[in-house]
Order: sequence, then C-alpha cells, then structure tokens
Amino acid sequence: MADKGEEQRRATPAATPSVAPSAVPSTAPSAAPSAAPAGPAAEPPVPPARPLDSIDRDILRILQTDGRASIRSVAERVHVSRANAYARINRLVEDGVIRGFGARVDHERAGQGASAYITLKIVQNSWRTVREQLQALPGATHIALVSGDFDVLLLVHTPDNRALRELVLTRIQSIPEVLSTRTLLVFEETDLGPRPDRPAELA
Repeated sequence: MADKGEEQRRATPAATPSVAPSAVPSTAPSAAPSAAPAGPAAEPPVPPARPLDSIDRDILRILQTDGRASIRSVAERVHVSRANAYARINRLVEDGVIRGFGARVDHERAGQGASAYITLKIVQNSWRTVREQLQALPGATHIALVSGDFDVLLLVHTPDNRALRELVLTRIQSIPEVLSTRTLLVFEETDLGPRPDRPAELA
C-alpha cells in the first residue's frame, strides 16, 4: 500500500543519506551503523564485549529459545554450577550481548491485526532525532537505519488498517525531519527465532 501521493514528499532542501532470571538487569545499548551521520551530540561509546566461549553461546541459544528458563535449568543444560551460570548471564547482560528478555507475541491474536513495514526518507543528520520520535509510536516494534533508496525501515503492528493509516498520515508524516514514507502491508509473517533443530546458531 503506497500512502497518499507516495506518502507526499515534503519540500525540504536538505538531501537524504544515500528468560532468564527476572533478577538479572537488562541493558539496551544503541549503536547506529557506520553509515549513520555523526550528529552534534555523539552518543557515548559502548565498551567492547568480552569474547564468548562455547558455554556462553550455549546459554544464548537456550535463552533465545526459552526466555523463561531458570538459572538451575540453564546451569544443568550447559553443565556448569548455578553460580557460574548466573555470573555468565550477568556478564552477557552487562556487555550488551543480551539486550533484554521478552515474549514472542502473535500480534494478530493479541488484537493487532494490521502489520506493515514503513520506509522513510529523512533529512540528513537527523537519524537520532527521528529515532527518538519513532520509538514513541504505538505499535512500533523494530527500527533500523539502512542504506539504499530509503533511510529508515520501521515495523509496526496496529489494531486495523484505519489505525495504521492514522499512524502513518498523522503521526509519522508530522515529524518535520521525515521527507517521505512508503507503506508495505504484511500479509503473513513467520518468526524465525532459534530452534533446537538449528545447532549451528551462533556457532
């Protein structure tokens, strides 16, 4: 679905850039791709993550498959003590390898029957400003700065097409730094998260 007038490009002179235990704290570092323009207020650098060994990777596989796995269960499955498993999970969180714990949701059954990928062209050097505003949108689940014919890819889930239309035309197109948008309706989607039959994951 192409939005009104190909999401009506605004007349702007600027060019566009071509679970785990509940006690474990979660962090969500944000790192823009190298193509992201450097803004005047640079984000603090994220410290490099420590190297992962085979046990760390096994823990990640377990938690990606079952985010509710207990410390005891994880420890038994990777053959380490509970204290060791707890320390490793804490380190993975502190290093930003694990960015949080959550549930995989069937959005249609959860009352969000309309899903869409929305592409945006934005004013040069406005990525951080736009990202903050997109993060506040209801139903926004994934935001990426990309290269190519557009600058930003946004995934949203809304109750119906009317709500989706309002989100695009009223909320997204009202962001001053957004030059144009295009909406791609999702007819069907499949979650390709880690599965036990994929032993090569994170190898």
